[in-house]
Amino acid sequence: MKSFNELKKNLKKDNSKYNKVRIAILGDFSTQLLGQALKAYGHEIRLNFNIFEPDYDQIDLQINDPSSELFKFSPDFVVIFPTTKKLLSKYRKLHLNMREKFSTTYLDYIKTLLQTLMLRYTGKIIFSNFFEIDDGVFGNYSNKLEYSFLFQLRKINYELMLLSRNNASLYINDVLLQFTKSNRIKLLPEKLNVNSSLVFDIDSFPVLAKNITDIVCSILGKINKCIIFDLDNTLWGGVIGDDGIENIQIGDLGIGKSYSELQMWAKSLSERGIVLAVCSKNDEVVAKSVFEEHPEMVLRLEDIAVFVANWQNKVDNLCYIQKVLNIGFDSMVFIDDNPFEREMVRSSIPDITVPELPEDPTEYHSYLVSLNLFETASISSEDKERTVLYQQEAKRVEVQNQYIDELKFLSSLDMRAEVLPVAPYLFPRIAQLTQRSNQFNLRTIRYNESDIESMANNPNFKILALNLRDQFGEYGLISVIILEKQDSKYFIDTWIMSCRVLKRGVEEFMMNKMIEVSKSLNIGTICGEYIQTMKNALVKDLLPKFGFIEECGYWKMEVGAYQPLLTSINKV
Repeated sequence: MKSFNELKKNLKKDNSKYNKVRIAILGDFSTQLLGQALKAYGHEIRLNFNIFEPDYDQIDLQINDPSSELFKFSPDFVVIFPTTKKLLSKYRKLHLNMREKFSTTYLDYIKTLLQTLMLRYTGKIIFSNFFEIDDGVFGNYSNKLEYSFLFQLRKINYELMLLSRNNASLYINDVLLQFTKSNRIKLLPEKLNVNSSLVFDIDSFPVLAKNITDIVCSILGKINKCIIFDLDNTLWGGVIGDDGIENIQIGDLGIGKSYSELQMWAKSLSERGIVLAVCSKNDEVVAKSVFEEHPEMVLRLEDIAVFVANWQNKVDNLCYIQKVLNIGFDSMVFIDDNPFEREMVRSSIPDITVPELPEDPTEYHSYLVSLNLFETASISSEDKERTVLYQQEAKRVEVQNQYIDELKFLSSLDMRAEVLPVAPYLFPRIAQLTQRSNQFNLRTIRYNESDIESMANNPNFKILALNLRDQFGEYGLISVIILEKQDSKYFIDTWIMSCRVLKRGVEEFMMNKMIEVSKSLNIGTICGEYIQTMKNALVKDLLPKFGFIEECGYWKMEVGAYQPLLTSINKV
């Protein structure tokens, strides 16, 4: 992590080519340094953060005034950042008999504030929770006294989690966690704080800015989806080809514990939907034998979506893995103990994340966890099946390599598609597709579950959600079109598709289905637009390719003139 002064150098660099994201920061302290750190950190991850900061301590004023600068700014994200010091000040002003109800009163205030904000604002809200400070009154006995400040503070943090869980537009900036795990987060010394509206030491701001940025990126779909491991001296100690399966270090003894911890972390990531892959210079049979035979291996072959072990260079093998998974390199993390291999991958594939592992293997796990590489804005039930889906995709790639004729390959897959009735159980997955789809995404508008629910219950919207399967298994829900009725025409609000099914004929199938639905509802015209981002050039010519005609900046299709497109996908 860079210091504030190192990070600040980014403010002099040109970031106009990056996608602009508007962020408003409302704090009860002077947020100028946080705003600078955020803007500078945005340059690190290739986003142009446009920051709005009102004057000091204007949270209530900006939210309660419908004509305030906040609403004129029209932010994509509102960061609300109250601090524990101000909270303690409010608590101390209460009579002793009222302190037991402090958390309830404060949460009622927050709920009212957020309700007011959400009446006037439809974007995402990031609310900072509270780091813990000792008010020096009861010591450890605070844990027994409901009216103690520590007790009330912890209740507030807990209730904020519940509030966030029940509100899809609200996210928690976990300042408490950052305060606990980072030695960089420090309060400003009292002698400086007395005459200052600052709360934090200057080098706390890069840490706080990164954490907010992690949340923003996850909501925008800039997330890591896959972690790729080397094997020897990375997932286990020793070299399997030289030491043999009985002599590698893994398990409950000695340094083997460190490798087992790393594997348990990887296993947990897999269970929540992060794809695991292997890229190792090794004999494939020997390497796989560890996963199949070693009694203390936490990871097994069924946990690995793509397993590549050979003597080719790792850059080529990573390119193969990327082809099978069909996700961007900027969604992949590569873990390797060898500095030479790490540098070769970084220089050849700049977009891939390659952490600089510590020299000591006992620090691998804690270091990787500290990087927060796998922030997410949503979880769906399909995430748990993701490894199986990609294992099936690897089999498809093997079959595809046997065919010269692409059409014969597609026909051999025996693909069957079903447009599903949109029901509540689909809302999380549809929302997740809007958040995570970057390449095949016509307008790149992100929605949460409550947004999808509202549209599903609105007769002016029609949602087409496609489930696909073939001879190798289920792809799952992989494409969504959201149509908005505007007078006698449909506007394509959203058209997204998982990269796993690119060039399989899904887009042709969905285009046919969109026309079919429009005819059945007597819609004569379909209009659409392409909003360019850094990643969706793939669909730049999608609409004209399917016969849409440009008119006043939009693309227009007369339903009656449409000729159905050929596709190898069959209806269920």
